[in-house]
Amino acid sequence: MITTGFHFPFCILHFALSMRVASRRKAAIFFLAFGICLVALAVALNVGWILLNLQQIALLVFGIIFFAVIITGLVLNTIFLVREIRRNEQHDAFLNAVTHELKTPIASIQLYLQTLKKRDVTEAKRQEFYDVMLSDSNRLLNTVEQVLQASGTRERARLLNITEIELGGLLRESIRIIQTRYNLNESVIELTETADEVKVSGDNAELQTVFTNLLDNAVKYSRTEVKVLIKLERLPKNRAEIRIKDNGVGISPNERKRIFKRFYRAPNLSTQKAKGTGLGLYIVRSIVKKHKGKIFVESDGEGKGSTFIVQLPQIKGEL
Repeated sequence: MITTGFHFPFCILHFALSMRVASRRKAAIFFLAFGICLVALAVALNVGWILLNLQQIALLVFGIIFFAVIITGLVLNTIFLVREIRRNEQHDAFLNAVTHELKTPIASIQLYLQTLKKRDVTEAKRQEFYDVMLSDSNRLLNTVEQVLQASGTRERARLLNITEIELGGLLRESIRIIQTRYNLNESVIELTETADEVKVSGDNAELQTVFTNLLDNAVKYSRTEVKVLIKLERLPKNRAEIRIKDNGVGISPNERKRIFKRFYRAPNLSTQKAKGTGLGLYIVRSIVKKHKGKIFVESDGEGKGSTFIVQLPQIKGEL
């Protein structure tokens, strides 16, 4: 069993996060109510002042201007406050998600290590434990890399390692990574190439991050049976298009643009057993934009799957 001492730091962290969320909400409610009261008071005072000074035209004009300035300031303050509330809620959700993403594999690794230390297990079972621990350590590494990539995305406006990349080969390598990560059969993810040797110029590691993140989401948020279809084709005007279609939980029309924001997770994704940091699609969009490409999503709605579409400029001269 996992020791109580191991859980204690995470309990403290969770309690601190809960207290901070409650404190922020109380403060936000207070300032929101305060702003509304100020607007109502300003309206009442200005209307009363106008009624009492109808014959003083100059003062009336000045009062109207002053009133407009006050109302504008209060409205802007309220808008800023609402945005800060949403941003703080996203940050808190991110911290909770990262805590979960770190706690679960660490707890698993410690449990298997304690079992190996205290009990005699067969060699086959030992190898199985090693595989599970390696998988959990990879999950930890992936979470840390996502956080680091998200923090470095704004700092690195230019690409560092520009090479000529053959997209078909890059997609096959990304598929192999996801198949290994989730122990999937080869038939689960299918790649269709309508053109040979589709090449782009870019950073191989960053573009692989794009496709592994998209494939990881396609598998993670699938429903009963996992099935992912990838299509690579050329478009007019020297552009390449990669379509990644899944049969997952789908995305509502209102969420299609918002899911690419940092820390944001769609409500139907947040209720799934699969957890995430809300950084994956933000990182994907940032990398695609650095490669002068576009990314968008198509979905018929919740429960009807999604298709993520990445368009990248081909190397000039490619036909």
